Amino acid sequence: KVQLVESGGGSVQAGGSLRLSCAAFGPSYSIYCLGWFRQAPGKEREGVATVYSGDASAYYADSVKGRFTISQDNAKNTVYLQMNGLQVEDSAMYYCAVDYVISRTYCQQLPPPRQYANWGRGTQVTVSS
Repeated sequence: KVQLVESGGGSVQAGGSLRLSCAAFGPSYSIYCLGWFRQAPGKEREGVATVYSGDASAYYADSVKGRFTISQDNAKNTVYLQMNGLQVEDSAMYYCAVDYVISRTYCQQLPPPRQYANWGRGTQVTVSS
């Protein structure tokens, strides 16, 4: 089973930037839907962005559109989430998840967490004012 490891979280001031990484280890496939999710204390896990590997098409939640960018480096088996213009409300634990069954069309609709079979353990992002 593929293992996902997130990194790159930290503490920044509002307006700052971070780049999260999601590295995949073990068996994997070239076609996948990878999503970044976040979960703040007391809140449900929410989708932030997805990328479909076949054509690198990306989709973003409205709350991060224009500020976050998801990208993939297939040679490194890594997907990135560049986060600019961070806001206090972006503070959360960030997780990446991958699934090899989700279609391109569905991947672009920001599938809910239950659709993903493989998850990382998360990386904490804290934004202070």
